[in-house]
Amino acid sequence: MKLITTIIKPFKLEEVREALSDIGIQGMTITEVKGFGRQKGHSELYRGAEYSVNFLPKVKLDIATHDERVEEIIHVIKQAAFTGKMGDGKIFVFELQHAVRIRTGEVNDAAL
Repeated sequence: MKLITTIIKPFKLEEVREALSDIGIQGMTITEVKGFGRQKGHSELYRGAEYSVNFLPKVKLDIATHDERVEEIIHVIKQAAFTGKMGDGKIFVFELQHAVRIRTGEVNDAAL
């Protein structure tokens, strides 16, 4: 089992969700987050005053999946989230050691 964590631009969320749904991904957790990478924020003008935005709004998706689906999911996310501009995001894959479905008590692969 793997946990795929993806950080993307907020306006790409629906496109990524639809693409994942099209390949049968039924569950994911979405979190609104702020952060920066190489772009290191930017300056904005508000009512004539310039101010610095150090943390940019992003969306974090967590998807628990079977090992054999990882590459397919990564491919779909990369295509759906791509804009070609700095800040498109990152995908991280972690080993998921244990999972439990609270309602039924199913564990590991059966819990996904």
